[in-house]
This record gives sequence, structure tokens and C-alpha cells, in this order.
Amino acid sequence: MPELRYDLVKKTWVSVAGDRALRPNDFPLARKNLEAAVSLFCPFCEGNEQYTPPELAVRRNAPGEPNTPGWDLRVIPNKYAAFELTGEFVEQRNGMYRSCTGLGTHEVVVESAQHDLEFHQFDRARIHMLIKVLVERYRVLAQDPRIRYIQIYKNRGMVAGASLEHSHSQIVALPLVTRENQGMPDYYEANGRCLLCDMMEQEFKRPERLIFEGEHFIIMCPFAPRFPYESWIVPRDHAENFGDMTPGEMEELSSLLYHYSRAVIDGLSNPAFNYVVNTAPVNSGPTPGYHWYWEIVPRLLIESAVEVASGIHMNPVAPELAAPMLREALLAAMNAGV
Repeated sequence: MPELRYDLVKKTWVSVAGDRALRPNDFPLARKNLEAAVSLFCPFCEGNEQYTPPELAVRRNAPGEPNTPGWDLRVIPNKYAAFELTGEFVEQRNGMYRSCTGLGTHEVVVESAQHDLEFHQFDRARIHMLIKVLVERYRVLAQDPRIRYIQIYKNRGMVAGASLEHSHSQIVALPLVTRENQGMPDYYEANGRCLLCDMMEQEFKRPERLIFEGEHFIIMCPFAPRFPYESWIVPRDHAENFGDMTPGEMEELSSLLYHYSRAVIDGLSNPAFNYVVNTAPVNSGPTPGYHWYWEIVPRLLIESAVEVASGIHMNPVAPELAAPMLREALLAAMNAGV
């Protein structure tokens, strides 16, 4: 029987089908989700550096001048950024309406010089390099006292929001704290404990939604997933801030993403997807209750009118049925020895 489940982290309701799990090919977007913006010209390709803003950070194959070929990974400002890191944060009122200055930054991490190399095809070394660069940029942006929240994310495929084929991640730094994970500080205020730590403790007692347990991280399907086959990579030890990862944690996360990205692509018939890094605010004083996690969201459905109107997500795949399939796909990827 279907259930309405409450997402304690996002503070939203989800309708979950309880007795069946649609296979990836059952979804209408299964074969249409990668029709991204195809162009004969790609500004992210090696040799086209003059068509992007000057790089903020780079990893090079050999010594060379900035903004020239020979790079392995580049971080550049988004050419069409909605934010500017100039001036101060100013909030304004116009009667009942409220607005503020668009203070902030929007960066693009071009993950490889090779146009047709996708995230799930990266070797461990490239994923490790990417994670270290994301942590590095996070720490740099967090030093600006005007910044309150840093959002790291990736769009793969048109229906996941990708505007260019060339594999890249993005980083947005904002002057305010989003409410997307407001359930965590609210839970701490009410109970004096970390919500994700309590969730993991309950999942360990009945591991029907667990996909993998490592030394530093677990992979799990959340109790109330908004999207089919949604999963989270969560630090086992309480950790509020993505930027505080240790070298050992970065190494294990790299290995997990190396295998799990292949499992998602192979197990779900090559879906479009988003990854999102959820973390604690910065420069906001004590913010107890946050616990950072890496969210992986295959995009197999487009939101319908009922979701837009009611705010209730409709998920036709129960996490108790999604987790075993993802677990099996991950085991196959690990056993493949790739």
C-alpha cells in the first residue's frame, strides 16, 4: 500500500509506492534524458581558454602559463553568473516584499580537458583530484566573511539541468543560508542530538535501506526519498562541514564515487543525474545540528502538476526496493575490478 512519508531533513512530504519498484526502463525519460545541449563548439575544451573568464585555480600536466593549454582541471567563474562578489549584503523591503543584493559567486569546475570523458569514466586519481579541488575552493570561499553558505553540485544530462555536455561541477557561494536542510538544526534544537547520526543508528538496526558500509562513509537510500533511486553518502562520524574532510576521508570518498557512479549508470540504464553536497553554513556563528552528506539523485521523472501545486513529491520506487538493486549494482561494479 502507498505511504505518505515525512522527510525530516528537507521537511517535506513524499508519496512512496510501497509494494513495487519500477525498473529504469519503465520510466518515460529512460532514453531521452541525455539530450543535452550539443554544439560544435565547446568553451570548456582545451585550446578554448580565451573563451572563458580567467581561471581561479588549475591543475596542469606540466608547467605552463595560466589560461593556456596543458591543463588537467580548471576552475573558472561562471560566465553568466547570477551573483557578484562585490559590495556588501543589503536587504531591502518594499511593503510586504523582501529582496537583497545578489552578492555571491558562481564557479565552474571543468573536470577534464577531454570533452567526451564523463564522471563515471574517471579513474580514481581524477576523482580524488576533483574532490581535493572542491574542498580547496570551499575553504577559499569560506574565508570571505560575507559568505554564509556554499553549495557544490553537478548536473549530468538535459533533464538534470546540464547546459553543456563537457563534464563539469559547479560551486555557488551565497550571502544567506538556504532552508533546504532546515530539518537538521530544528531537530537538534528539539532533541539535543544530530538528526543524521540518529538516522544512521536506526538504519543500522534494520539495514533494509543501506547500500554500503565503509570505514568513514555509508551509502543509504533515505526513508522518504523525493526521487526514484535517490541515495546519500553520509560520513559515519559526526561532521558538520564538507571542508573539514581529512585526507583519509577524501581517499575513501574518491573510491566510493569511482565505483558507485558506475553502479548508478549501469544499474539505472545510463540516467541523467545530479549530485549535491549538503553542508553546514559558514561565517554564521555556532550552527549545531548540521551533518554534511553527498546526495545522488537520478532524474528519471519530471515533476508533475500535483508536485508543483502541493509540494508533495511522488516517488514510485520505495527505498526498501531501490536499495537492494543499487547494492547489487555496486557489488557488480566493485567485482568488475575496474
